Amino acid sequence: MQTIVIEFDSLDQMTQIFGPFDSNIKLIEKTLPVTITGQGDRVKVTGEEGAAQKAAQVLETLKKMRDNHEIVNENVVSQAIDLVDDGAADEAVMVMKDVITLTNKGKPVKCKTIGQRNYINAIKDHAVTICIGPAGTGKTYLAIAMAVDALKREEISRIILTRPAVEAGEHLGFLPGDLQSKVDPYLRPLYDALFEMLGEESFNRNLERGIIEVAPLAYMRGRTLNNSFVILDEAQNASLEQMFMVLTRLGEGSKIIVTGDVTQVDLMDRASGLERSAMILKDVDGIAISRLSNRDVVRHKLVRDIIKAFENYREKEDIKQRRKTDDTEHRRRSSHSRRIGLQKNHS
Repeated sequence: MQTIVIEFDSLDQMTQIFGPFDSNIKLIEKTLPVTITGQGDRVKVTGEEGAAQKAAQVLETLKKMRDNHEIVNENVVSQAIDLVDDGAADEAVMVMKDVITLTNKGKPVKCKTIGQRNYINAIKDHAVTICIGPAGTGKTYLAIAMAVDALKREEISRIILTRPAVEAGEHLGFLPGDLQSKVDPYLRPLYDALFEMLGEESFNRNLERGIIEVAPLAYMRGRTLNNSFVILDEAQNASLEQMFMVLTRLGEGSKIIVTGDVTQVDLMDRASGLERSAMILKDVDGIAISRLSNRDVVRHKLVRDIIKAFENYREKEDIKQRRKTDDTEHRRRSSHSRRIGLQKNHS
């Protein structure tokens, strides 16, 4: 057994890291076989050597995250544990210092994982970025933060948001109202992020002036988009032809960001073009393919656990399917061999 003593800068720092009713510490103890006890402004971590050292690293990481103005909750604790597991805690803490932009209320928008930082760098360095990742990884939110920052810096003259309108299996023509009211339900998540970045009044003013434009994917055809930041969201529901169409709208001084989750395809009668487009374009200069994983989930801790559970399920199902296919092929070959043997015997 090993005991490691960690000193905190203040009782307030220690209290915030422990969380209400020591909930954060209980999560560390539940995840790692250690016991953590507080004495004044010191903490004792007791456990097997490897586990105690890992838990101590988690606590040190949480101290740095808290000093970077992160609110330490169970989600952040889970994130810190994953970072220590990956040996990336120090790098990730440095990542969290970089501010992308400020929300309407002055809250800094920052990357929370190394994967997110790599995604942001891809957007900065490329005209086209395709980001594929599971729910809760900040694909759309960070893209909109980058778009708003570019608009504030006057690097672009407008933001264009588009999405395939297929989630409910309905055609736009069947919905009541004008085009805007038909498109709104599909673009609500994008609106929510823009409200947070700009404030509702500024958003509506920019929408009226055409500085922010929203349209279904089908309305992108035939256009050349100059000095624009184009975000195609939920691209797993776009066909390969639609992906080609929107990517070839790129004009001078523009960026196109394509985001999607290949595990949530809602298309019924055609194949998704997102993953195929990423494969086709992976070696094209000026295009970045960014992939996020469950390690980059920044929503509720349960979202990460749900994604992991589904990934494990799909992996097991794939293994079962491969075994079934192999068994079928083995029986076919065996049957073929027996037939040839019988034919030789008759000869």
